[in-house]
Amino acid sequence: MFSDESITLRALELSDVDMLYQWENDISFWQVSNTLTPYSRHVLEQYVLNAHLDIYSTKQLRLIIELIKGNKSIGCIDLFDFDPRHKRAGVGILIADKMEQGNGYASAALSLLINYAFNKLNLNQLFCNITADNESSLKLFAKHGFKQVGLKKEWINEGGIWKDEYFLQLLKDPSQGRQKMANEIQK
Repeated sequence: MFSDESITLRALELSDVDMLYQWENDISFWQVSNTLTPYSRHVLEQYVLNAHLDIYSTKQLRLIIELIKGNKSIGCIDLFDFDPRHKRAGVGILIADKMEQGNGYASAALSLLINYAFNKLNLNQLFCNITADNESSLKLFAKHGFKQVGLKKEWINEGGIWKDEYFLQLLKDPSQGRQKMANEIQK
């Protein structure tokens, strides 16, 4: 578990299946997750039962975003396309509870995940794909240092309308690695 003063990122639990079933089958989220068909409860249960497997074998990690006050689950944050050889992974965030959107929880979750990815998994970079019209996500990732490094023209077809999609990257600050090494040598 990773926490700050407002949220905890925690592993999936079997008790999360019903919540995941609701989130994964909410078609309003499908455009950002590239989902095309509903998920069965059985498939999600199997996913949760295998969530204990190492990120090195599954190439992905989903963590539940839970409010510390009230232990309320409000969304999830994912690492996907984990590539240990090239030390990179994609990032996706969902604040499913619409009442909690805009309260800074996605930013807190992203900050915790960046720290975990760079300092525990020793990744060199994180990336994400965001449609050009998703201004709130573009601002969120830019706030955390992600840079727009590419534009995929007419990449997403949503209801017959073509949307451009940005490719964003966050490279690990090389001075962090050097500083960490210097601190370890001094110990």
